[in-house]
Amino acid sequence: MTALALTIAGSDCSSGAGIQADLKTMQHFHVHALTAVTCVVSETPLVVRRVHAVPVEVVADQVELLLESYPIGAVKTGMLFSAAHVAAVAQLLHRYPAIPLVVDPVMIASTGDPLIEDDAIAAYRELLLPRATVITPNLPEAECLLGQRIDAHELERAAAALATAFDTAILLKGGHLEQEDCVDLLYHQGRVTRFSSPRWPTAASHGTGCTLSAAIAAHLALGEDLVAACQLGKEWINQTLRHSLSWNVAGFPRIDMLNQGTQLTGHG
Repeated sequence: MTALALTIAGSDCSSGAGIQADLKTMQHFHVHALTAVTCVVSETPLVVRRVHAVPVEVVADQVELLLESYPIGAVKTGMLFSAAHVAAVAQLLHRYPAIPLVVDPVMIASTGDPLIEDDAIAAYRELLLPRATVITPNLPEAECLLGQRIDAHELERAAAALATAFDTAILLKGGHLEQEDCVDLLYHQGRVTRFSSPRWPTAASHGTGCTLSAAIAAHLALGEDLVAACQLGKEWINQTLRHSLSWNVAGFPRIDMLNQGTQLTGHG
């Protein structure tokens, strides 16, 4: 039977992040992706020009219908935009506590543009994060959730603090640190696992968080345990970076993007 995963996220018209990145990633791992669209975003890796939120009741109806209709093996949330969106999604997911939930707390685009309303952060903390199987914040998102700065020597302490605060596993991503290697740290059941990889010389960072969390959700839907799912997700990100795409045409700005295309071989 084909595994199923549900992604609840925004639409990126450049197809580098959001629902489009999730679809490509889950398809790569032979997982059928169901989608609930929360926002329609006019963006490229260089600019976020407009965000149009899908009405909360429409988002909730998509999620409810899919949860009622399919044997979903894992759920991933991405851009949820507002407190009302977070609350509606959290309420529905609490009805299905056995389904693994990967929460990518999308708050800020790679361009620096905000992607959620201010009051959504409190709703994340109170309603959604305690339901998660694993939360996958980057450093700015972790700092926002903790309310304090994190440096390279505090990753383990910060991950432990987040895990304690929300009673869940934390995959703290270290890609924003100015280090030779990219180190992500999984804090799970009191144990720390580090996933390290060389930093690839590419500007294709747009969509890395979406792609990684989608890969983790896909592997959870396939029955992998959390450590293995995170390891395989990290390997997949390395592939998409290593084979990244770029367009450098006269008269247009250079654009670099991850390559989640089906021409990539293997599962990591």
